[in-house]
Formats: sequence, C-alpha cells, structure tokens
Amino acid sequence: MADQNLESKLKQRLKQEKIQLWIPPYTEEDNRPGTGHMQDLAERFAPLLCVEALQVESALEGIRVQAVIRWRGNQTFRETSVASVELLLPRGCKKDPKTKKYLETRLDVLAQEVVDRIGEEYGLKYIKLILNGKTLSADQRLDVQNVRNHSKVMVLKVSDTEWKQQQSEEEEKTKSRSESLQRTEKGFQILSERDGSEDTSPFLEIADQRGNPLNIPHQEKKKKQFDNALCHLLQADQQFSKCGSALLSSVDNFAVLQLDIVWSYRALEALSCLEDGKLRLLRAEEAFLKVYGEQQQRLRMIKGNSGREEVLFLRLYLLQSLLSYLDGNDTQARQQLSKVEVLFARLSLDSEKMSQLVSLGFSEREARLGLRATQGDIQEAVTHITNQREEREELQQRERQRRRRRSEVVSTLAELGFSRRDASKALQLADGDVDAASQILLDSKAAESNNNSELSPEGADQRSPVPPPPPQRTANW
Repeated sequence: MADQNLESKLKQRLKQEKIQLWIPPYTEEDNRPGTGHMQDLAERFAPLLCVEALQVESALEGIRVQAVIRWRGNQTFRETSVASVELLLPRGCKKDPKTKKYLETRLDVLAQEVVDRIGEEYGLKYIKLILNGKTLSADQRLDVQNVRNHSKVMVLKVSDTEWKQQQSEEEEKTKSRSESLQRTEKGFQILSERDGSEDTSPFLEIADQRGNPLNIPHQEKKKKQFDNALCHLLQADQQFSKCGSALLSSVDNFAVLQLDIVWSYRALEALSCLEDGKLRLLRAEEAFLKVYGEQQQRLRMIKGNSGREEVLFLRLYLLQSLLSYLDGNDTQARQQLSKVEVLFARLSLDSEKMSQLVSLGFSEREARLGLRATQGDIQEAVTHITNQREEREELQQRERQRRRRRSEVVSTLAELGFSRRDASKALQLADGDVDAASQILLDSKAAESNNNSELSPEGADQRSPVPPPPPQRTANW
C-alpha cells in the first residue's frame, strides 16, 4: 500500500508539471529509460515527498513503464482496433503482485471468448469478469458492456456450485428472455399462498431498524470466500439499483451493501478499483445520512441509541482513510483515521463488564450491544437488554397472533367452497378485510359462471375461480 501511496503522489506531481515520461528525454527511442533525466527527476521530487531518491526513482520507473505500455496500446488500438485490457487476477495467480497483467483483444467479441482465453492461460476453471462493479455477461460483446481500451477487469474465481447454477440460469435465459418476469410472478404467487403456517413462511424476512438478524447458518458465517461473496454482493447491488429513492432513503441495507463490496475489494487486494471504491463509499455515507439523520437523530428516535450503527461508521471511516491513503491524499487519510480512533475508543468494551453480563445469562452479542448502547454502564445495559428481549417477544407474539388470525380467516373462506390459494389471494387484495375478501371471491365466481354460460359444454372452463389481478399499490416497508 505504501508503494501505491507514493505512486499516486508522483502521478499528481507529474500531472501538475505536465511531464510525459513516455517520450524523450525520459524514454529513449528503443523504450529504454533516459537514465540521467530520470535520476534528476527523482532527486528533485525526493525531498518534496520526504522519501529517499532511490525509492522515488524506482517508483518513477514503474510509472514510466506503464505509461509506455499505455502509449503503445493506444497506437495499436488506433491501427488495428485491438484493445489492451488490464486484468486484476485472483491472488493465487499473481506470481509477482507488482507486475500488471494485460490481455489484448478486439472489443467486438463476446465476453465468453475472453473468459475462455483467461481460463486457459492462467489455469482457472470457473471465473467471472467484473468491470466497474458489474458482472460482464458472457453472451454479450465487450464493447456493448462498456469495455474500452485500457479498461481494468477484475477476474473472480467461482465455485463449482455457483458455476453450475450460473450455467443453468444462462440456459434458462436463452430459452426465455422473460425469465426475470416469470421469477417475479412466482415470488408473488408464493407470498400470496402464505396462510400463516410455519411451513409457508419465507426463510429470510426484511428486518426493521430494531435489528432483528437474518438467520444465516453458522458454518456460512465462518467461510471467508470473498470471491463468491463479491459475486453475490454485486448481484444484489444491481437489484438495489432498480429500487426507488424513497425505499433506499428509508432502510440502511443499501449503504451496508456498498461497505461490504469495498471491504471485499480490500480482502481481495483489488484496491486498484479505486474510483469504484470511492464512489461506493460516497453512496454509503449519503445513504447513512438520509436514513439516520445528520446527527443520527432519526436513529435515536427509533431505537433510543446508536451504538450498533456506529460500528458501520467505523468501517466507513476506516475504508475512506485507506482509499485516501492509496490515492496519495495523506491529510484526508489522517483526518478519517482520527475519526476511526475516536470511534474505536468509544466502542471498545471492558472485558470484565462483558463477563459480568454473560454470567447473568446474557449472550455475548447481547452484552456487547447493550454496553455500546449505554456507553458502558452495566446497570443500564442490563435494563436495555431486558427491554430488548421483551420487545422482541412482544413482536414475535403479535406476529404469531397475526398469522393465526390470518390462517383462521383463510380456513373460514375455504369452508365456503373456495380453495385456500384463492382465499389467501383475495384476503391479500382486500388488505385483510374479511368481508371484502368474501366479496372478491363471490364476484370472481359469478363472473366465471357468466362466462361459462356463454360457452358450449365442450369449451366450458372448469378451473377454480381466481381473483382478478391486484391493483398497483406502493409497498409499505
């Protein structure tokens, strides 16, 4: 990272002084460095950056080589339309992390051709290509997907299971371009068939700001497969991009997703995706401010404290500090790091207080969140945790009652001769109003009876009545 920090600072200096390292006197006709001029440049920059001249000269030579490669690539592209694409390979494929890898290709070819070439050259069985945070579709051309000369493309390894799933989806997509719509309709159908019983409840549900956690299997939490994680996170990001601004400003999921993507970049040592990372952290910060308020006042109104969410800001400031450092902006990096140190000190917990709470029968998670919510006051933490437990129990009790009432209503409508599926749909359309649901079912049955009377016996439709399509409504999140 120190090398990238120095490189960024040198590039800024070179840009300010309009120095072009790829032409004389810094580069000779045979592409060798103009040694004397490079040394002079290094000796001039070294005291300005407080770095030894030899280290500056080495960094300048690296910049010069990349500039020559880029200049030659531009010439080749103009003459032959063959582009040079930089590959950000998985860590296991990097024999020398400092050496950049390039792929020469035309841009009017399918991405699958590039996938095959990369896989064969680097011995990678299953891979995905990521450009600016988006997965390239194998069945589309590179230029159509905004791949340009000198683009940086990240290569992610994909597990056998995910690859098979991806292939299956691609085959299905080829058969029907309306696959996405079909999946959406299927999702609505599943939701409409819920009758309140446990076996019809979805595995994942959206949590509110009180933080009821998703039930992720323990073994899945222990795996640190950042390649696979980044693939899924980027897919989620594409789906979030389809949501309206009203939804994104009311929940923090989108902001947390941006943090997770940049965190995965860091874990994969792919922080050369600097511009995409900075943009995502900016989105995350803006989203947090909209959801929580400028001084987290909205969060405190809802929850009474902000201890848990402050950890998210800790991650945000830490990543911002890291990217600023890699960008050569030491001042901004120090400012963000100062915020990290202040937050970390406030969030650090007394191990003895943790032990006391655990000995009282609370889980480590409850103890940690309780102490953070009460600024380390153990008595208040006990009260806070107890209140949280009672609130969760009340919420669960209300949900069980709601489901039981819904199941009873569906059963009542089913006793009148309607299928449970149609009864559930009608109840959903009627927003839980039993009389309105009954009327919907009766109107549907009457309409079908009228239609059947106009048909010949051979052409009569014997299907069960289905409620009319629901009116378009805005979902309440």
